Amino acid sequence: MRKLPLFLVASVGLGFLAASALAQDNHPILDKIADKVVQKYKTSSCEELAAERAHKRTGQREEMEEKFVKLLHEDAQMRQEFLNRVAAPIANKLFECDLIP
Repeated sequence: MRKLPLFLVASVGLGFLAASALAQDNHPILDKIADKVVQKYKTSSCEELAAERAHKRTGQREEMEEKFVKLLHEDAQMRQEFLNRVAAPIANKLFECDLIP
């Protein structure tokens, strides 16, 4: 389950170079990321999600994921806000796709 946040962030495809902006002004970038993650799960097929989940991420995308996940580890309030917005839609889709028990 630890890999799930990495998968989420990678599927968004956003650049997280402005990660410091997440800690300001009600997290506007976090809002955008969460919205894109939810939309991704709503529009992706089960086959697409399974294939992406099995694929190892490398390069710049992996670096951006790690930075974002680190930021979520460091900021409990931001992590809670992000997870509150994305957890239910993701869990429901993964359940529908038999990707979680």
